[in-house]
Amino acid sequence: MKYIRQFGIILLISALGEGLHILLPLPVPASVYGLLLMLAALSAGVLKVGQVREVSGFLIEIMPVMFIPAGVGLLTSWDALKPVWLPVTIITILTTIIVMVVTGRVTQAVIRKGNGGQKK
Repeated sequence: MKYIRQFGIILLISALGEGLHILLPLPVPASVYGLLLMLAALSAGVLKVGQVREVSGFLIEIMPVMFIPAGVGLLTSWDALKPVWLPVTIITILTTIIVMVVTGRVTQAVIRKGNGGQKK
């Protein structure tokens, strides 16, 4: 029953994100709204991490399986991608590196702020 409740909470927040996507005329995906709502609920203390911990861990564990349809879609549309595969590959590699660097820097800044500016 605990898992059903946790999954229901996550589904509710996802549905609220979908609702915001319909209501707000911004080019923001519904999943981003859902993530922002989850962050706000956790930050405000409305929702405790323990209320979604097990199911969220499970969803993270099975996340690679969710990429299989996207991979198959890429394979089936290879004829359309063939002329632009090199620029797409370069852009993908560069943006991945940029995201990793920015994420690392932000994480370091948050850790330093949490430690009162002291390095460990």
